[in-house]
Amino acid sequence: MIRKQVTIRKPTPEEEDLASLPWMVRLTVLCLLTLIAGWILERTGIAGNKIPWLLYGIAYLSGGYYSVQAAFDSLKQRLFDVNFLMIIAAIGAAIVGQPKEGAILMFLFSLSNTLETYAMGRTFTSVRALLDMSPKIARVKRIVNGENDIVEIPVEEVQKNEIVIVRPGEQIPNDGTVIRGESAVNEASITGESMPAEKQRGSRVFAGTLNGNGALDIKVTVEAEDSTLARIVKMVEEAREKKAKSQVFTDRVLGQYYAMSVVGIAVLAFLIPVLFLGWDFPTSFYRAITLMVVASPCALVISIPAALLSALASSARSGVLYKGGAYIELASTIRAVAFDKTGTLTTGRPGVVAIIPFNNGAQIPEVFYTEQESGFPSPPDDQLGNLQPEQAALLTAAVSVEYPSEHPLAKAIVQSGKERGIDALESENFEAATGLGARAVIHGTHIQIGRKSLFNNINGVINNTIDEQERLGRTVVLIGAEEPWGLIAIADTVREEAKKVVKQLKETGVERIVLLTGDNKQVAHKLGTDLDVDEIFSELLPQEKVHTIERLKATYGAVAMVGDGINDAPALASADVGIAMGVAGTDVALESADVLLMSDELSRLPGVLRNARRTRRVVRQNLTFAFVIMVILMILALFGEISLPLAVVGHEGSTLMVVANGLRLLIMKE
Repeated sequence: MIRKQVTIRKPTPEEEDLASLPWMVRLTVLCLLTLIAGWILERTGIAGNKIPWLLYGIAYLSGGYYSVQAAFDSLKQRLFDVNFLMIIAAIGAAIVGQPKEGAILMFLFSLSNTLETYAMGRTFTSVRALLDMSPKIARVKRIVNGENDIVEIPVEEVQKNEIVIVRPGEQIPNDGTVIRGESAVNEASITGESMPAEKQRGSRVFAGTLNGNGALDIKVTVEAEDSTLARIVKMVEEAREKKAKSQVFTDRVLGQYYAMSVVGIAVLAFLIPVLFLGWDFPTSFYRAITLMVVASPCALVISIPAALLSALASSARSGVLYKGGAYIELASTIRAVAFDKTGTLTTGRPGVVAIIPFNNGAQIPEVFYTEQESGFPSPPDDQLGNLQPEQAALLTAAVSVEYPSEHPLAKAIVQSGKERGIDALESENFEAATGLGARAVIHGTHIQIGRKSLFNNINGVINNTIDEQERLGRTVVLIGAEEPWGLIAIADTVREEAKKVVKQLKETGVERIVLLTGDNKQVAHKLGTDLDVDEIFSELLPQEKVHTIERLKATYGAVAMVGDGINDAPALASADVGIAMGVAGTDVALESADVLLMSDELSRLPGVLRNARRTRRVVRQNLTFAFVIMVILMILALFGEISLPLAVVGHEGSTLMVVANGLRLLIMKE
């Protein structure tokens, strides 16, 4: 009999929090509803005193359910925390006849915990999204029954130095080196490069990248758990865990000291008068409870959420989503901003950026000089401008050859023709030459497009023109018959607002603007120079982007990372504030980031930092005001110079003031 050993995995804290979130929401809503109902009935006097007290009691139980559990867990470790203080303050309010005060406190604290749990739960799925990218099955060459065969096995079982077979259109299952075949591989998931990388014998490939039209035999160089994609997953996990530990430490230290101080002061305020001053028990207890009420951090607790929630709501209306108020505070301290290139400073889509005929287009057949009703218009924000007749003829020839092709560069050329109203001419005998280009016959003329190795008579002038375009970081394709008629340069197009955004960030006080990209040095240097960034780092893999972020943090302090790709996920998670381009962003980048630009408009980024700093000022105003009022009320309560009703008025008044001040952020426009 075969027995299967079943391992029961203990849920992680994140999974437990996500599981409890629906109930937290329900209990918070119940707390609010019973609080409102109790207050209405108390004010009208319709139901006497018992029903309002019962409703307030339900508000206590629903709002404090998870706080009681947290406080009990802390007490088992002989610790006081903010949860414990909230409960004691609420009970004290009820003892002195102010149950509404305690119910309000329970609701605010429950709402804060619910929002925090929701924000943290949203980020927990980032690792799952990364894992879903990786292929599950690999096709491996192995000896089976003494004969060479191809078997399909789980990716985890593929051994180092084994040969995997990758068919056209499939994902590459393991990191390795190509030993046979040629293809164009989309490596955007790893390098962020929008242009497919040509692969041939000896080329390095990465797990999770997408193979193009050619078949590849790949020799595996690392185990599955050590692949580039697996390391990305690990780095995201480590970065998130690091942030969580820092937050836990801050909450524990600050909450512990504050709670112990308030409890200690209240106990002393009760015992000293009774034991040494001869006060009677009711008077001392009354003053101690009054002190507990005014010392309860209701105004302090709401000072931050009142401002942050208003800022969150205002930002959301403007298409900027924060995954928690903590990231607004962090964004207000940013001193350096790192940008990914593809999809962030650029559109992430290859496009035709230059058309250069040779010999003034004298060799281009007349058939390609097609008549266009509107001439040769250029689309908005086009780098080419209006096309000259020779340029349009060259583009017409290229579109006619590439129209049947599925290659990304071919699609970029065809799309460029569509944008200008240029139609493809009828072609015959289309043939794709993997790694080289394509051929076709158009009106009896044999035309080819691709690398210069396809053509004869490449003179020095043509070579110099090609080199000049490549130095600008562009991919160059030639088009012609036996000899080239001209070239078409293709590159990722820069966002129109990118340069203005860099300038505005510097005006807001950002000290360092950095470009991080997996592209080659020429592409990075050209873009960085055009946009006037301070530092340029090129040819970076995901782990190298993380190392660069860590160095920037060590030098400048708080660092923001702006990106959109899967390869940006570790850097987004490692930065103090990760900002993802929402519409264009991948699921992994959106889950790994802390701030989402939902409208995919880079121009909103300077406003994000300005509003964060404005919010920090309001938070500081609230905290200062709430603390000063609380200290004054505590002093008055200690000396018996304030009655309980006035103490409640002062406490509630300070709470309303900080809420009103925080609500000013709802009218933020940027």
